[in-house]
Amino acid sequence: MESQRSLLVIGLLLVSYLLWVEYQDAYGPKPVSAPVQQTTANQGVPSVGSGNGDVPASTSVTNASNNSAADVPVGQSAVPQANAVDTQSERFITVKTDTLDISIDLLGGDVVRADLVKYPVTQGADDSYQLLKPDDARLHIAQSGLVGKSGPDANAKGRPLYSANKKSYKLEGDILSVPLTWESAEGLKVTKTFVFRRKQHVIDVNFDVKNNTSAPATVQQFAQLKQTTADQPGGSMFMPIYRGGAYSTQEDKYEKFAFGDFEDDKLNVVTVGGWTGMIEHYFVTAWVPPQEQTNTITSRIFNNKYAIIGYTGELTTVPVDGEATISSQLYMGPKTQSVLKAIAPGLDLTVDYGFLWMISQPLFSLLMWIQGIVINWGLAIICVTIVVKGAMYWLTKKQYESMAKMRNLQPKMAQLKERFGDDRQKMSQAMMEMYKKEKVNPMGGCFPLLLQMPIFLALYWVLLESVELRHADFIFWITDLSVADPYYVLPILTGASMFLLQRLQPMTITDPLQQKIMTYMPVAMSIFFFFFPAGLVLYWLVSNIITLVQAKIIYASMERRGLSAKK
Repeated sequence: MESQRSLLVIGLLLVSYLLWVEYQDAYGPKPVSAPVQQTTANQGVPSVGSGNGDVPASTSVTNASNNSAADVPVGQSAVPQANAVDTQSERFITVKTDTLDISIDLLGGDVVRADLVKYPVTQGADDSYQLLKPDDARLHIAQSGLVGKSGPDANAKGRPLYSANKKSYKLEGDILSVPLTWESAEGLKVTKTFVFRRKQHVIDVNFDVKNNTSAPATVQQFAQLKQTTADQPGGSMFMPIYRGGAYSTQEDKYEKFAFGDFEDDKLNVVTVGGWTGMIEHYFVTAWVPPQEQTNTITSRIFNNKYAIIGYTGELTTVPVDGEATISSQLYMGPKTQSVLKAIAPGLDLTVDYGFLWMISQPLFSLLMWIQGIVINWGLAIICVTIVVKGAMYWLTKKQYESMAKMRNLQPKMAQLKERFGDDRQKMSQAMMEMYKKEKVNPMGGCFPLLLQMPIFLALYWVLLESVELRHADFIFWITDLSVADPYYVLPILTGASMFLLQRLQPMTITDPLQQKIMTYMPVAMSIFFFFFPAGLVLYWLVSNIITLVQAKIIYASMERRGLSAKK
């Protein structure tokens, strides 16, 4: 196995893996929905809804047949059309904190716009990244309310119209509470309060229910995320970025639920705790119910173009003249692992490192620790590369020594070929005897390479998925390590380093076509690198430079031991 072939294997494995990821996202098998847990009427687990509205229906304790008007989901005519939403009208209030700038629709109390104040769209710009959007073409909103027999959101006449004390709110201290109130003609009063905290992207959403009616009131919390399934600007073959749903249960801490799954399956999973979310590159929106309660995670397609994923909680009965508080949390922000992990189990897994997460997470922790020392993400990547390549030195040494031994056996292999001619069986047996006698493993040059590939792929996902590298500066023209090098300097230097690695050993391949392939491989890989994030290309460039130094050291050591490193 020659170094040139090793480079070819690296390129082919990388490209094949990325193509496989793209294929799986688009055409891969869909997960089978978990079986629905059977419940009694007294448990009151809600159903998904009849599908003719975007607010779920619920199964009433006193009317399991679901014939009550209060249990009928809101019709589309009662729900505002997405393309008609004007967040400047009197029906909307705004809330500004040090992390969020949001709009709340008083009709239903939904969050229909959320700008992430500390995350500009482009580096250095004044415009904030808009995570939740009210316009029809990019619709993404967070809805919540109370269904059940007495729930105001289950009224067939439409969703409740809340009232607020002010048109706009601004966080001045450490905590800001924004109460919205609604009261029925019969005397059921609901106060929906949004609680914001400084330096946080998570919001507490509390429903305080006061029952001043003449009968017990049965309500049930629901919370859901509604997003258009239309294609949005995103990744490419070289940067496959997931946009779609996700959820967590007590058994499965993290499950993707792509938009294609919404069309093919309907989630209806009963679990203790859990959460539901919508994921995009670097950011996530998630509803987190009380983790000690039993919740039902649901999904559906609404109006043939909106994906809805959410949950409904346990039924709550409020006695006459009684009160009850029902709570949940809404997270709208970056996929910061330490923050997400503290909110709910498995929420940090939305930073999706794929099947190599067990390697990626330690690499990310190492990267974070080093960055805290050097205070530069580019330097941190260089340091991580040095650490990784240093730890893998023994594998690199075995790889080059094995290649040298195989190369030194070329004359003997030529003799065997002349001796046995086209008799493949005898030729194979003779080669195996020769390998055994010379103590050479023919896979010795390939096996160390295969062990190193998971490290590279794991670091690839770390550099691709970690929001900490978004708009992270390095030096000179590299002002954002999460996007491609604007002047292609790093890709060209990386191609040059690959060419030097190729020239480090004489070409022993005799087939003219293979020779051309190996000669132009650095050029082809350089073109691929034009589309890679600068942080990843920086890693590969530094890795190649370290490999060149290591190869020189290994070859010098082999020469001293009488093992020729050259043909």
